[in-house]
Amino acid sequence: MTMKILVIEDEQAIREMIVLFLTQQRYDVIEAFDYQSAVKKLEENPKLILLDWMLPGRSGVQLIQYMKKTPKFATIPIIMLTARSAEEDCITCLNAGADDYVTKPFSPKILLARIDALLRRTYEQSSSILEIDGLILETESKRVRYQNNEINLSSTEYKLLLFFMQHPEKVYSREQLLDFIWGNQIYVEDRTVDVYIRRLRKGLAPYHLDRYIQTIRGSGYRFSNRLWE
Repeated sequence: MTMKILVIEDEQAIREMIVLFLTQQRYDVIEAFDYQSAVKKLEENPKLILLDWMLPGRSGVQLIQYMKKTPKFATIPIIMLTARSAEEDCITCLNAGADDYVTKPFSPKILLARIDALLRRTYEQSSSILEIDGLILETESKRVRYQNNEINLSSTEYKLLLFFMQHPEKVYSREQLLDFIWGNQIYVEDRTVDVYIRRLRKGLAPYHLDRYIQTIRGSGYRFSNRLWE
């Protein structure tokens, strides 16, 4: 199956370069140039979005916020493309719900590697169901439920929870989580793990499940339904 990618970029030259390159890589590419056209293109069910921060109408961050509030768009993986390279800008994007962050100018090959890695970890197939104390993760449909309540998570938050539920009671360092979740071919800062841990805890907090993600001082994180001293 050909993966459909939505490229949202207001600079025509950059947008056309990305579209041409991805088309050559046999991706099905659709495009938008501003906030309103992007909202319409979401209805075409893209499997991944490349999103510029600065858009006519509203910002890319505001588009992410709209998507996270809309269930049918909430789990589409997003890579933010922007000339902003400051650490606080990266954190802003990740906290808003972006799954990755690429600064301009960028190498098309590096962008392709990030796209492929994000698609793999988002859409890898499995038929199992994981369950811990009523927290249910369905890997085939990529749904997370607790007592008939669906928990909306981003693709990276889902991937992190999946890894934790597959490896309960074990302590993993930030470096190990980076390697397992993002892969050793992609450079991501250690602090990125902390950002996604906070976001995952926030998603689980309404059901008092955030306590299962335990911080082990000086070592990393552990997923456990046991109370520890």
